[in-house]
Amino acid sequence: MSSAAPHVTGQDHFGPDHLWSVDEHLEDILATVRPLEPIELHLLDAQGCVLVEDITVPVSLPPFDNSSMDGYAVRVADVAGASEEFPAALEVVGDVAAGQAGLLHVGPGQAARIMTGAPLPSGAETIVPVEWTDGGLGEGPVRGMRARSLGPEGATGHVHVYRPAEARAHVRAKGSDVKAGDRALEAGTVLGPPQIALLAAIGRGTVRVRPRPRVVVLSTGSELVQPDTELGTGQIYDSNSFALTAAARDAGAIAYRVGAVADDAETLRSTIEDQLVRADLMVTTGGVSVGAYDVVKEALSHVADEDEAGSGIDFRKLAMQPGKPQGFGSIGPDHTPLLALPGNPVSSYVSFELFVRPAIRTLMGLSDVHRPTTRATLSADKALTSPKGRRQFLRATYADGKVTPVGGAGSHLVAALAHADALITVPEDTESVEPGTDVEVVLLGR
Repeated sequence: MSSAAPHVTGQDHFGPDHLWSVDEHLEDILATVRPLEPIELHLLDAQGCVLVEDITVPVSLPPFDNSSMDGYAVRVADVAGASEEFPAALEVVGDVAAGQAGLLHVGPGQAARIMTGAPLPSGAETIVPVEWTDGGLGEGPVRGMRARSLGPEGATGHVHVYRPAEARAHVRAKGSDVKAGDRALEAGTVLGPPQIALLAAIGRGTVRVRPRPRVVVLSTGSELVQPDTELGTGQIYDSNSFALTAAARDAGAIAYRVGAVADDAETLRSTIEDQLVRADLMVTTGGVSVGAYDVVKEALSHVADEDEAGSGIDFRKLAMQPGKPQGFGSIGPDHTPLLALPGNPVSSYVSFELFVRPAIRTLMGLSDVHRPTTRATLSADKALTSPKGRRQFLRATYADGKVTPVGGAGSHLVAALAHADALITVPEDTESVEPGTDVEVVLLGR
């Protein structure tokens, strides 16, 4: 199924020389990308997916009154006034274990030894923890029960109780967790471990969800080599594809990393075509600027299919720093959305946060696709300067209402990303921000 609506190129909107704002570019992406079609998945396969329907509880949890302690099921009157000096002596009529089918009846002067999770036997009104008894040994309070295989006599005989218990003490009532007919989970819920547990507990083996989007990440550049290999002259390690693949997984996607593609347009086109079969979203990094070797721009500027209305990639300049050159559109017969990001590592990562992450969250069917933002006091040694007419995003650390830039002004500082947990947003119309000023902060990793 297509994950993008037919896309009208930016030239049709604004013309080829238009300087796009961040908001215009993001709005164009979110107007084109659409949620994936729902499918039915088994519970563990649905982890990380978004529900598309409300889930109603078919059976109450717990489905019966049961014990929350290992101990003895008794009648309240039989242990009233019990103490270590004057314990209540009760006849043990048997064991009640979790999952046991046949239930005992507890009459006056009787007790049933009961295990955690076992159903409350008829006649019993409360649970006395085993630590309040002699465990049937007649030697004062005990710390626990002996294993049945080692002491089968514990299910018979007599037990001394040294403390009284109120009615329904240590009893988990039927429906005390959720009742039949209650709404267990709402549509739009992301299924994590607690939600998976609840679905299993109410007997759901499968659930209808939007699948996690499949994102293919591809970096370009003849200078790129894989980690764990020796660098040659003029070469650098490919960090972008690792960063963006990890970021896509963090956003909720199933992400596939493709090794760096050399600066050859035909090779790039062929690689992308090969990857479309497993992609709901394609992300490239590098080759989108104005240089003679910007291979992504060369390879994808004219990929529109005459028989496929709305296909094609539009390359733009944005009023932002870092990340001015960007590309967006759809490719292939299914109009698979493709975002082409700059090759500079910081530009690439900032672009991912601003544009790719919301696209992934939209594919998932989430209503809130953005990172949380807050206002914070700028803590810095000097004023922040910003190019006039561009929105600037600076790596920063955030704590206790204060935000501090990291990595200086350079945009090539990969190490700065590893220490940043926020982005400072400087608006287009602001050329300088003084220390102590309140600024908008995008909180990463939250």
